[in-house]
Amino acid sequence: MNEIVTHLTVRSATEQRLREELAACYRLIAHFRMSDLIFTHISVRLPGPEHHFLINPYGLMFDEITASNLVKIDLDGRAVEPSPYPVNPAGFVIHSAIHGAREDAQCVLHTHTKSGCAVAALKCGLLPVNQISMEFYGRVAYHDYEGVALDMSEQQRLVQDLGINRC
Repeated sequence: MNEIVTHLTVRSATEQRLREELAACYRLIAHFRMSDLIFTHISVRLPGPEHHFLINPYGLMFDEITASNLVKIDLDGRAVEPSPYPVNPAGFVIHSAIHGAREDAQCVLHTHTKSGCAVAALKCGLLPVNQISMEFYGRVAYHDYEGVALDMSEQQRLVQDLGINRC
């Protein structure tokens, strides 16, 4: 059987697997205390030409996210399926920009870890001073903070700053 029926919505087995893996990823981020309450996001692109992707429902903590409550949206931020949950506008702006510009970005993970925020606050950025930091050498992109990402025009600058990096 290639399809799964949930709440009168038919999903492919691939979409269901991606939902389960994304929900597990949210749970792991919560477990390792890498979330910022409800203000960070992880998304996964769904197969197909529509550029649909799954993202967390706004207002739920990461340990509350399940495969069935993830929100499926398009690049314009519209829910593709009925959902009782909205999507955080800042999450939509960031994730739709990357999913729209980068076919290779299957999963986009945006967190505010203490370590990541500390490095982001340094003018020099991540220094290649040990074997752990060398894992990211040549793979880190920087985008100046412009405030909460609600302005759609920021998408172009974000994608430009990301460039070809595989962060």
